[in-house]
Amino acid sequence: MQQKIKGVVLHTLKYKDTSVIADIYTEQSGRMSFLVPVSRSRKSPVRLVLFQPLSLVEVEADCRPTSSLHKLKEARSCYPFATIPYDPVKSAIALFLAEFLYRAVREEAENRPLFAYLEHSIRWLDTCRSGYANFHLVFLMRLSRFLGLYPNLEDYRPGDYFDLQNASFVSLRPQQHSHFIGPAEAARISTLMRMRYDTMHLFAMNRQERLRCLTVLNEYYSLHLPNFPELKSLEVLKELFD
Repeated sequence: MQQKIKGVVLHTLKYKDTSVIADIYTEQSGRMSFLVPVSRSRKSPVRLVLFQPLSLVEVEADCRPTSSLHKLKEARSCYPFATIPYDPVKSAIALFLAEFLYRAVREEAENRPLFAYLEHSIRWLDTCRSGYANFHLVFLMRLSRFLGLYPNLEDYRPGDYFDLQNASFVSLRPQQHSHFIGPAEAARISTLMRMRYDTMHLFAMNRQERLRCLTVLNEYYSLHLPNFPELKSLEVLKELFD
């Protein structure tokens, strides 16, 4: 059955010499995989350049309920990037977030609020001219709501630790594991979680603080997502902000 599907490109993998497999988070059906034919012809209905990390695309594909790999017939851009492919910082952020989403978002079911969040975030990053050094941090913190991983921030008291494994503040240092944040850093969590794209430039963070925040976020997701691996693009992003 031919369907038109809107989605965000998460990952591509070469498959033989004539095609690639593209993993796309779609508006209608969550995560889907497509077999994309590769052609160098300008007249081809599918151009591989459309499938860059976090690209917003509309594809037409033969989707069958019994298949997990759908044959793609046509593709077009829903939103041609103006800056992301040409800005090294934005490109690194996009590469990292695409890999993160590829590993973190596995549901094969409709989740329109999550898709709307992804689309809004991608467009915001592409149009923002400055003050986006904390974008990936805000993105990951707010993403936790859509994945059902938002921490419990209601019971904070001065001097508390933050238990990453149990996603909550505790008055005593955890003894059963080492996945926690000390009182000095825990005191800032509620403030950081209130950051938004339009206000994040007001939160002054130096390079070390930004890297620490990224490391903690990555650890948090690793604890709560099954089989979450080390991300290759994480070190690239860290070096970029070094």
